[in-house]
Formats: sequence, structure tokens, C-alpha cells
Amino acid sequence: MQLRHERVELETARHRIVGTLTLAREGYRSRITDMLNATERDFVALTDVEITPLDGSGPTRTHRFASIHRAHIVYAVPLEQDAAAAEADHAARLA
Repeated sequence: MQLRHERVELETARHRIVGTLTLAREGYRSRITDMLNATERDFVALTDVEITPLDGSGPTRTHRFASIHRAHIVYAVPLEQDAAAAEADHAARLA
């Protein structure tokens, strides 16, 4: 299966989370909504993650990986970035 990486912003009741989501390049499981509605998975896996408290109570933390329980996600949006730039950014972060 060919994959693509997409930067997304998730928000929970307490945090704003920006990270890279790995999706199928096309077809089934190629959309953020597919990942959010996948009942066989309870967690959303992100790489290159930045977690910021919504109440400003602490600094933004960075992690190479984070897993977020789907039930805690209030909203999710893709961050605007062309696919080539997203792939290059993801590869640079892993290097």
C-alpha cells in the first residue's frame, strides 16, 4: 500500500496537537475522516508532534511520536501544505 503523510491539527478538551498523520495515498483510509471513524482503532498515531495546552499553563512540548485516543478528539483539520512539501518536511524531521 502506498502511503502519504499529512500535517493535521487536533484539539482535545485540554490540548492543541499538531502532528503528521500517515494515510493511504488514495481510496479507503485516505482521508482524515476515515481515520477518525475507524472503529477497530481506538488511537490515532501521529509523528513529529507539538502539544500545546489550551489554557496556556505550560510550554509547547515536542515529541517524535504520540498516540491520541479518538474519543478525546474534539476536532481535526488538515493543515494547508502541498503534498510534496509535506513529504519533504516529514523526511527531514526523520533524518
